[in-house]
Formats: sequence, C-alpha cells, structure tokens
Amino acid sequence: MAKRRLRTGPTAALPAKPDPAELLRIVRLADPGAKKDGDDIVATDVRVYAPVEAESELTGGELEKVWAVRVAAEGPLPLNFFDRYLAEGLAFRLKGLAVCRGEVTDPADEEESGPAVILPARPAAEELAPLLEQDEEDEFAFTAGDIRAVLVPEKGQPPAVQELLPFAVELTAIELRGDEPAKLGALALELAESLNGLVVDRWRFRVDAAEDLVPPTRE
Repeated sequence: MAKRRLRTGPTAALPAKPDPAELLRIVRLADPGAKKDGDDIVATDVRVYAPVEAESELTGGELEKVWAVRVAAEGPLPLNFFDRYLAEGLAFRLKGLAVCRGEVTDPADEEESGPAVILPARPAAEELAPLLEQDEEDEFAFTAGDIRAVLVPEKGQPPAVQELLPFAVELTAIELRGDEPAKLGALALELAESLNGLVVDRWRFRVDAAEDLVPPTRE
C-alpha cells in the first residue's frame, strides 16, 4: 500500500492502525451522536477520516510507522477548536501524536491542564463547600489540598455533555488543575456526582473513570 503525504487539517498520527470499532467508541466519548459514514466517522459538523498509512515525516520522524486520522470541519463547530480537540484526544488515547498546521505535539506531555466538571448552572459557594475551599481573594477560585479549581462559564456546547443542555441555565465548568491526573479525575467524578454534572477532559471527551486521564503506557 502506498503511503500518503498528509499535511493539512488536525490529524492524530498513530503508531498502529486503530480498530474501526474502537475508533468509533473513542469518538463517541467526544460526541455520543457520532456515526459511521462508509469508512469515515461523522460527528457534529466534523468528519473523522478513515486511517491511512502516512510518511514518517508527518511526525518529523518521531514515529517510525504512522497511521494518520485526519479531522475536518464540515460546518460551524459546536465549540472552538472542536476539530483539533478531536485529533488531540484521539492521539492521547491511542498512544500517538497530534499534528496541527505542521506542528507536532504529544498530548500526553501537556501540563497546566486537567479535567473539567460541566454543570447546567453555576453552583453556589455553599454547594461546593463540602469538597472545595474557596479562595479568600477570588470568589471563583477554590482549592482541595494541592488541587486548584476555578469556576468559569463553559464556552460553546460540547457534544459530550449534550444531555445537560435541556436543563442548562448557564453552562458552567469547574476547571481542575494539579500534578496527578488520577487524583484530579477522582475529585472531578466526586464533584460531578454531588452536583449532577459530567466530567470531561481537556479536549472535552467524556470521562467515566479517573484512569481515563492517565496517559496510556507506550511500548
């Protein structure tokens, strides 16, 4: 099979060809309504193209073998950078790299980011008090031990949390930051359970277990 030169559009560059069913399962973490369209996957105003074997130079030689999964916008995105987030989230879960506008990044190496708890309305400080301690100088900042949290309006409408939209008064995110992904995930899930919210990762993929935030081990 001829290898393709693929340089345009956000792309997940993977070390092995992903199983089609597994690829669809992962895309549905970002958009539960995603469905197959031939060999491609169609999500909300984006198309995830079927994996193709590509040249190693796509990743600057970082990967010896490359299977490229390109993501292309096909309409107004439900949130800014949704196409890029899809590519990066896929790369994270499938032990690959992300390529966007010629820049190669490793999503597993990103720091200063973490999960978010998405809520249909902004919670009152007393609702957060059992799990988070409010900052004395900033009414929107909180802590839980060495974990930092900030309350912000959620921009756009991530498809992963579409089940909250019928009840949304002011879609709000509790953004969590810290050095231990599993610990962040555990707190996020506890907050979601307490406040009737949903947990997503930095790319707005649904998170159902704390381990989902831990970078997978590469061979």
